[in-house]
Parts: sequence; C-alpha cells; structure tokens
Amino acid sequence: MEAELKDMTDDLESLKRSLPDSSLHASVDKLKLHVENLAKMVKSATVQRSKVKDMSAEVVDSNPYSRLMALQRMGIVENYERIREFSVAIVGIGGVGSVAAEMLTRCGIGRLLLYDYDKVELANMNRLFFRPEQVGMTKTDAAVQTLSDINPDVVLESFTLNITTVQGFETFMASLKNKSFCPSKEGSGVDLVLSCVDNYEARMAVNQACNELTQTWMESGVSEDAVSGHIQLLIPGETACFACAPPLVVASGVDERTLKREGVCAASLPTTMGVVAGLLVQNTLKYLLKFGQVSPYLGYNSLKDYFPTMAMKPNPQCSNAACLERQKEYLVAKPARDAAAKAKREAEASLAPEGPLHDDNEWNISVVDDSDLGRIDATSAGALPEGLTHELPSADEFEKSPAPVPADTSVDDLEALQKQLEALNAD
Repeated sequence: MEAELKDMTDDLESLKRSLPDSSLHASVDKLKLHVENLAKMVKSATVQRSKVKDMSAEVVDSNPYSRLMALQRMGIVENYERIREFSVAIVGIGGVGSVAAEMLTRCGIGRLLLYDYDKVELANMNRLFFRPEQVGMTKTDAAVQTLSDINPDVVLESFTLNITTVQGFETFMASLKNKSFCPSKEGSGVDLVLSCVDNYEARMAVNQACNELTQTWMESGVSEDAVSGHIQLLIPGETACFACAPPLVVASGVDERTLKREGVCAASLPTTMGVVAGLLVQNTLKYLLKFGQVSPYLGYNSLKDYFPTMAMKPNPQCSNAACLERQKEYLVAKPARDAAAKAKREAEASLAPEGPLHDDNEWNISVVDDSDLGRIDATSAGALPEGLTHELPSADEFEKSPAPVPADTSVDDLEALQKQLEALNAD
C-alpha cells in the first residue's frame, strides 16, 4: 500500500510538469497533498497479527506462544493450551483491572468479559494501559481496541454499565450465566470473576452475584495512599465472602460516599497497581491451570516490602443469606469431597513407580541401616587407594600420648646418689 501511494505521488508530480496550463498546478498539488496524508496514515496504522488456530511450542520468532508453551516443557504446567478454554470476567477496567486484562490477553486466555461505566480521562494517564488518544472513549471500548490489537485470538465482550444499579446488576448476572462460549461447562458461563473496583458498593454487588451463582471470584484493591494493596480468593461456602468480614468503616455504619471531599482525590501509583495486578493474574493462572499454591489472601506493603498472607473461614452469622446457603451446601458435601480426595491421593501413591531413587550414582553413595553401622570397619574411612600413603600422621594418631617408659628403681643407684649428696654437704 505504501509503495502504491508513493507511485501515485510520483505520477502526480510528472503530471504537474507536463501540464501546459499553470493554473491547474494548484489542483494537482492539492491532490498530491491528500495522497501524502494517506501515506502517513497507512505508515502509522497498527499492524495486527493474524489469528493463530493452535498454540505451538515451536521456538521461532513468529510464534507468539512459544515462551508460554515453554512452561509445559519445563514441567510447570501440565497442559498450557487449556487456557483457551477458560472465560474470565473483569469488573472495573481501571488501574488494576486494565493491566490484569492486558496480562491475561497476552497469556492467551480464551474469553474476557469487561465491565465498567466510566470514560477514559487525562487524569488516568498516570496509570498503565490507556493512551492519550483514547480520552473520551468508554473504558470498555478503549480496552477492546487495545486488547484486540495485542491478541486477536481472545474473544472480547464489553459491557458499559454500572453493576450497582438494578438494571446493571441483572445484565451482569445474565452475562455471567451465558454459556455460549463453552456450552458443556458446569455452573455459570465463566470460570472466574476478578473484582478490580474501587468502592465497597460495587464489591458487594459482585459478592452478591457470585454467592447466588456459587461462582468463585477474586477480589483486589489498592489503598487510598497508593502504597499497599491486596488480593483475595473467595469460594462461596468454603471461604469468607466479602460480607463475612466487612471493612471497619462499613462495619461502623459510616456511609462510604460521605468520605469523599470536593477537590480531594485518592493517590495513585502505576507501580503499586502493576504489582497488585501481577499478583492477581498470577493467582488466576495458578487457579485455572492447576499449578503451584493458590493464595487465599495476599497483601502487599510497598513501604516495608511486606507480603502478609492468611486464610479466612466463612462467618456462620454472615448477613448475606446466599452466603449462609452456600455454607450449608459446603458442609453437606464435605465428607464425600474429603473421601474422593483421599482416594485420589492413594491412587496416585499406588501408581508411583518403585525402583532406585537415582539410576546414576557417580559417587557410589549408599544408604545403610543404623543396625549395620557397628559392622562397618571404622578405619575404612581413612583408607587410601593402593600406592598412596599419608604424608602426615592422622589426627587420631597424633592425639595418642606416647607409652610411658618404666623407671629404673634399682637399690644400687639410690645408694650411689645418696653418697653424692653427702659429699656435697661435707664441702
């Protein structure tokens, strides 16, 4: 395309020189300027890669998944290509949610559902992801524009709505139930919900929806001073829901909306939000692809580089009725689930091959029973190969004291000694 436009520019220049009437030169120059502008637009246009049908581990520069599939070759993940089967919903496309969406897109997630009602502003430029030319666009539309350029293999669905309104909550619930991407999936239509919102009301809306659908989700947040944050795994019935242990401000009966003051905004650091987003997506990958240990709660304090972790059990007196129902269901199913887990562990243990721990034993290391230690020759440790000798005595020989020499106590010697002493005294 660029070459064709350049040829057209050259043709217009030739046409201009060949025209006898100089009054037509202005029209040719105008046309030439339009062609040059088109050439600039084509040159600056984003080049989108083609879709990849199957993930490949082939190590070539043109393979966008080679370094991800290497996790499988190294034994970290059993089957990385399964990531294309998963759907993840991200609520809140702000400082944490937008970065989390980009990370999952680059990892090759199957489908992303994006929820936000806000628009991109210049005030968002201190964060990652959004660009100045996207100012005025809805955050969901801007995210789809960027993410589709990064990885066209990911199915993107955007919802510009406020989930705290009645209509918005109903649309949110319906979208989570939609199984068009994977009709055979059990439960809801998504595998995980990530909450990246910045207020208690929206978190409670996500909490309510996930409790009603028995949907596993992860919550995240960054402090108002922008130097700490956290992520939390919430499994309805098994772990504490967001209403089981509400924040102190909410538990005290204070309306969160009254805390905001005109002309005062919360601090925001792209570093802290990037760290929290990274922890959130890392936990997401471990949960979906079944590797490593999924953190139930992980905090981050950037001032002290402190990462606290803990597990929170559900509150039997939770104010959320759906949470109480999920707790009852979990307790009823717990014995059968524990028995199945035990049977699985026993089956895996029985399938473990019996044989030498290490086939190659270069140093001839062996394990000896304690009862056999007394039969081992104690001097064998200091034995040398044939033809070699110790230059210095061993430590054991050096520490041995020499044998005492018996004293000669004959009577004649004693008498001679006595006479010598008497002679000295006489002098």
